[in-house]
Amino acid sequence: MPARASKRRDFTQIAKAIVDAATGNGPPILPPGSPPANDTRNPHAVAMSKLGASKGGKARAKALSAAKRRAIAKKAAAKRWRKRS
Repeated sequence: MPARASKRRDFTQIAKAIVDAATGNGPPILPPGSPPANDTRNPHAVAMSKLGASKGGKARAKALSAAKRRAIAKKAAAKRWRKRS
């Protein structure tokens, strides 16, 4: 049993969405990457979060030794290959 409900839509749901979009009766189509209409987050906090996130990974990579980075990469590769089997 999946951990979450499937968000996949069947043929009739996709067809209805296409007809609704063509006739203008459906929900507004937002450009990719734009926040949803009912987004209640503070825009300044979101901007600060993005700044911190972009710096964090680079700082962590710089702080790690080559051997530790290699060990992390090997562990990740082993997990990826284990999933596919």
